[in-house]
Amino acid sequence: MACIGSQGELTESARKMLLALENPASPEDVAAHTGLPLFRVRAGLREMAESGLAEQNNGVYSPTQRGRSLLLAQDPEAAS
Repeated sequence: MACIGSQGELTESARKMLLALENPASPEDVAAHTGLPLFRVRAGLREMAESGLAEQNNGVYSPTQRGRSLLLAQDPEAAS
């Protein structure tokens, strides 16, 4: 599962997951919030952590500044 599209934009799944990380969350919480399958969320969060879009601490993920910046560039309403 790619989290960044060919034009450097967040994929729809990555956008949903970053929005779900408004507060630090476990993969299970993100899956429940987004409706995405848990296996896809786990893979996506792992990829976003490797790409510098999210960080993991004790099984809980939160967006990095880079992740927030990409999300706001694509979805200015995410700031509210």
